[in-house]
Amino acid sequence: QVQLVESGGGLVQAEGSLRLSCAASGFSFGSKTMGWFRQAPGKEREFVAAISWSARSYYSDSVKGRFTISRDNAKSTVYLQMNSLKPEDTAVYYCAATEAFSSSMVNSNHYNTWGQGTQVTVSS
Repeated sequence: QVQLVESGGGLVQAEGSLRLSCAASGFSFGSKTMGWFRQAPGKEREFVAAISWSARSYYSDSVKGRFTISRDNAKSTVYLQMNSLKPEDTAVYYCAATEAFSSSMVNSNHYNTWGQGTQVTVSS
């Protein structure tokens, strides 16, 4: 069974930190590009970061310098370290899997496997 399970969300004050995890199972994790997206109430799902099988990474401008994506292929897990959090980072965060690390990876339609999401709330 193909599955992605996110964890690590919660409530944090502005300027605080959280680390999200996404555990994968049922597919060849080590060959996939993994992405993090987020969706705030009333807004479209937006790209946050992606990491290739070889650990190349790419970030949206809104999180660059504050968030770090990483992966542990031995544990089939991808992480999102979020520092200097802002209230506008409040959203449900989703991890997703796709084949290619390309310009299309910022588009949610490029991904074929999704987790259920984890809520991140940043208070001011």
